[in-house]
Amino acid sequence: MFPDGRSTLLAVGLERGGVFSDLYHSWLNAPWWQVLVGVIVIYGVVNGLFATGYYLTGGIENANGSFSDAFFFSVQTLATIGYGKLVPVSLAAHLLVTLESLCGLLGAAMAAGLMFAKFARPTARVLWSKVMVVGTLDGVPALMFRVANARGNQVAEATLRLGLPRSETTVEGQQLRRIIDLELVRSNSPVFVLSWLAVHKIVPGSPLYGTTTESLKASHTEIYASLMGLDATFSQMIHARHSWVPDEIAWNAQFIDIIRTLQDGRQAVDYTKFHETKPLAPRG
Repeated sequence: MFPDGRSTLLAVGLERGGVFSDLYHSWLNAPWWQVLVGVIVIYGVVNGLFATGYYLTGGIENANGSFSDAFFFSVQTLATIGYGKLVPVSLAAHLLVTLESLCGLLGAAMAAGLMFAKFARPTARVLWSKVMVVGTLDGVPALMFRVANARGNQVAEATLRLGLPRSETTVEGQQLRRIIDLELVRSNSPVFVLSWLAVHKIVPGSPLYGTTTESLKASHTEIYASLMGLDATFSQMIHARHSWVPDEIAWNAQFIDIIRTLQDGRQAVDYTKFHETKPLAPRG
């Protein structure tokens, strides 16, 4: 997996139908710069096609017969600007104007809907600790990581799940990729606002009991986390994912405390130390 939880596996032999089979979904998931570049390119191509039609058929009053006049007349028609200097006078030009006006109305509606959908879609801004730590908590070995709500608003009924995908060999000698759930001490939070320390106790029965970095690497193990909750601002469900590889697990370590008390008595969360760890103090 990538650190953000996206799978690195390639699907071979699966017919997805291409980009145009699910164009709206593809554009919704595309980055903003790709969407803007796509809209600009489509806008230019459509105007270029209609400008070619006007240039070949003629029938535009006050046009000097150049392609630039035909192109800018197309821009005015598609955007329904209508300055009044360039006007269609022939039947062919009127037909092209009618068709382009319809394309302009439909195109503007679809572009506006796409932009609104991308703006209105709630997204989670979740900060995950760069590493996990394996240390002692309340006298019990535990796997721990941090997660924080970077947006600062409230996420209601937040649910956190931890999984362990790894390769295993069955009794029959068959290689399988299994996903094993790791039980958390607290997997739900009524209100997720600041920081959350997730803890999985490594006790007998835990999939991590008796493991080391080398054994985790040998089984191609990754640990992934998934967070879901209700965004209090949008009143819609949001989710975020993250994964860690064995080299991103610090053994016999603990996170540096990020809660400190201010001079006026209030408590503050210091996110500058969010990812920092330190070795466990030897037990005397």
